[in-house]
Amino acid sequence: MNIDTNTIVSVSKANQNFCRVTRIADKNGQAIIFKNNKPKYVLYDIENSPIIDMTDDEKIDFVAARILKKYKMAFLELAK
Repeated sequence: MNIDTNTIVSVSKANQNFCRVTRIADKNGQAIIFKNNKPKYVLYDIENSPIIDMTDDEKIDFVAARILKKYKMAFLELAK
């Protein structure tokens, strides 16, 4: 994997200034977060990333499914 050095951020810097990481992803399409001097995480701009090419409806479905899974017990309780 080739990594543009302009997209690299350490995990501690990402933790301290996440806005900086999002600006890098906005500008370059992604930000690579390093942990222990190795690439560990990738933050993608999903609106402009060719890797994550989804329609708006697919993005909504993806987020909705994640929310439903996370809060399933609460929704089941509310449905009673």
